[in-house]
Amino acid sequence: MATEKIILGIDPGTTIMGFGLIKVVGKKMEFMQLNELQLKKYDDHYLKLKLIFERTVELIDTHHPDEIAIEAPFFGKNVQSMLKLGRAQGVAMAAGLSREVPITEYSPKKIKMAITGNGNATKEQVAKMLQSLLDLKELPKNLDSTDGLAAAVCHFYNQGRVQIGKSYTGWASFVKQNSLQTSKGGLKKNNPIVDLRKKKKL
Repeated sequence: MATEKIILGIDPGTTIMGFGLIKVVGKKMEFMQLNELQLKKYDDHYLKLKLIFERTVELIDTHHPDEIAIEAPFFGKNVQSMLKLGRAQGVAMAAGLSREVPITEYSPKKIKMAITGNGNATKEQVAKMLQSLLDLKELPKNLDSTDGLAAAVCHFYNQGRVQIGKSYTGWASFVKQNSLQTSKGGLKKNNPIVDLRKKKKL
């Protein structure tokens, strides 16, 4: 009997968060869902982060993905945009870590390369290829949700290959890989990550 697992792909953002779900049966993938979380109407940046966290947890609790693939922020020239994207990615990852779902990060270029064979492909080209690969009847008007789906498909294609993205199997793994842990197992002082397990209520 072929093994089955579900992959949740996420394209984080503070304007739109795109996500897609695929089921892997043996060596084949099946489309499950793609959608987006619209955040344009909210002005409070911290409220947006809260909604991203809650939506990600809801997706995990509803669909029980075995693995999460997330698109890493693109390093552009706008520092403020990078900071916001990094925070959006961080809370989505925190949601996955809180449910102990293994997470793998992929750069936008790696995802495009996996789907189209071209690391500089446009959103439209990626979406059209996904439509062909997964036999989608139609594409959404906003292609951010297909970016989330692309992350999941990229992860499927890279199973069994040499790892090309950062992977985390839980909070301890995340701390270790990001050099935040001392030799005695505690968190280093003055690091930018707060251990949410030990955070005191104000």
